[in-house]
Amino acid sequence: MARLNVKPTRMELSNLKDRLAISTRGHKLLKDKQDELMRQFITLIRKNNTLRDEVEKELTESMEAFVVAKSLTNEAFIEELFAVPDKSITLDIQEKNIMSVMVPEMNFTVDEDDKESEMQYGLLNSNSELDDSIDRINIILPKLLKLSEIEKTCQLMADEIEKTRRRVNALEYLKIPQLKETIHYIKMKLEEDERASITRIMKVKDMGQ
Repeated sequence: MARLNVKPTRMELSNLKDRLAISTRGHKLLKDKQDELMRQFITLIRKNNTLRDEVEKELTESMEAFVVAKSLTNEAFIEELFAVPDKSITLDIQEKNIMSVMVPEMNFTVDEDDKESEMQYGLLNSNSELDDSIDRINIILPKLLKLSEIEKTCQLMADEIEKTRRRVNALEYLKIPQLKETIHYIKMKLEEDERASITRIMKVKDMGQ
């Protein structure tokens, strides 16, 4: 490990000791942050996997019901039925702080004026599979939004964990060892200079006798 290019003086030694103390405290704080981020990240990943399994299962069942409904219903009617949304949904995205990481907090609401505006179609074109698929999609929608929120949070936290890991490693394997080695070098150099100074003094005394 190459030491820092500094002058071997007592003032520089004092400065380096202060820097080492700050770097050591910073390393501990960053390591604690990394550990807590990993703990919360693992919890979120487990929650994400569970929710994703639920959503994929429900979406598959909904699409199966829709495929059956489509085969039993006039295709032109299906296209007309879903051509225009029957309700308006507002998405509100806020931010929350998790260990200095700003992550999204999503909420959506059905506009008040549209709550009573259910999809209308006649009994002639209706079938249970179509009703079932529409009901399932309406139920899945909040879970889909929650899944997108969790996955985005996981992505942002993973990025922060990687950045924190690089900073921890830079301190642990580069900066702190450099500071320690430089401090050791200056101490040895000062001791050497002190011994040389004592030797010179002793020689001067011997010459004076």
